[in-house]
Amino acid sequence: MSSLLLLATTIPTTAEWSPKVAAVMIACNIVAIAIGKFTIQKPSEGPAMPSPNLFGGFGLGAVLGTASFGHVLGAGVILGLASAGVL
Repeated sequence: MSSLLLLATTIPTTAEWSPKVAAVMIACNIVAIAIGKFTIQKPSEGPAMPSPNLFGGFGLGAVLGTASFGHVLGAGVILGLASAGVL
């Protein structure tokens, strides 16, 4: 029982949703898309998006990949900033 209590006390508190949290997530997604723009060798490979100009010439795979990376990056940054007391 004491190990369960110890585990419960070591779990960090997470930030509740706020406009600051949303801004951090949006910024992380923009960074991920910029990284993808410069590193993906064939961004238009695979199924095309409905409006290719809106997505910077990315195909479906590149959009899903960069958005997924942006959300993973954003979750890490939000958890880090929340545990540091910034958010």
